[in-house]
Amino acid sequence: MLGGVTIHSEHPFLPPEQDRDPARRLRSRLGGAVSLWTAGAGTGPRDRFGLTVSSMMIANGEPGRVLALIDPDSDFYTLLLRTERTVLSALGAGGKALAEAFAGLAPAPGGVFKMATWEDTQWGPRLESSTTWAGLRLDETPREVGWSMLVSCEIEHLSLGEDDVLVHRRGRYSAE
Repeated sequence: MLGGVTIHSEHPFLPPEQDRDPARRLRSRLGGAVSLWTAGAGTGPRDRFGLTVSSMMIANGEPGRVLALIDPDSDFYTLLLRTERTVLSALGAGGKALAEAFAGLAPAPGGVFKMATWEDTQWGPRLESSTTWAGLRLDETPREVGWSMLVSCEIEHLSLGEDDVLVHRRGRYSAE
């Protein structure tokens, strides 16, 4: 201990585990693939938004769908409701900095879209380094589930790559 400060690997402001939300604790143990959801067009600071999303699942069918929990207070959610289209880009092993920035947990000088190269698609901006991505269309009115909005999106376009996917589990990132 140096001057009354203890250095450790835990977040200094997290409440004890037993005091945390039980659903959040369960989700952290199950983990999930980390993706970026982006929408909009143009290059202005209010023309496009994105969000890091790992609370999602894929539903088989014709057509297939992606179900996800989205923060209703995010600028991305507001834009998704307006455009009804989004790009889901799976993040690879090197995507931690993007995941943190799009989640609002890390600084992004010049904005999050300055951190990578993007291709404009009819669904929104696509992360060029992501070989696995989907063009999605909102197919029903989102509904409130817990503190999130459950969105259902039809898969209109799919590109599958062979990259390792970034996974978030128990507060840490790893590639699988």
